[in-house]
Amino acid sequence: MRIALGSDHAGYPLKAHLVPFMTALGHDVVDAGTDSEASVDYPAYCAAVARAVSSGAVDRGIVVGGSGQGEHLAANAVRGVRAALGNDLYTARMSRRHNDANVLALGGRIVGTGLAEEIVSLWLTTDFEGARHVRRVEQLAEIASLAADPAAQDALIDRLAPGATARARGAGSPT
Repeated sequence: MRIALGSDHAGYPLKAHLVPFMTALGHDVVDAGTDSEASVDYPAYCAAVARAVSSGAVDRGIVVGGSGQGEHLAANAVRGVRAALGNDLYTARMSRRHNDANVLALGGRIVGTGLAEEIVSLWLTTDFEGARHVRRVEQLAEIASLAADPAAQDALIDRLAPGATARARGAGSPT
């Protein structure tokens, strides 16, 4: 599998560890940077990984930061990406089985190298279950496709779950 891997300065040590680990597993690893622990802003590195995934240049992506939170958000800003924060085995597995996640975010200040190896191995070998989850993944893509049109997004949400937008705003809650 061809995998893009990127990090900020906080995730750099774990990223540097994962490159040879994944290569030894037989994967073609594309290192999108950063290349040291010198402070950098994570959004561009994570978006570059996400763009490589969404364009089809790579099969999957992994982004690493201090907690993985910002990296996960940055990757999800790219259309066609389903990034999941997977700092434990269960969430990493379920991100693939139920959400068909194509980018994994890890926290280098949270996950040690041994656990990171287990998470990455599991995530890369876990298949998407499909079935009822296909419909949900398609709904995610449809909602994201309307991001520039809030009214259309609200209409879609209310078609999928009648009254959900009003309830979320505190109006129309059931009694």
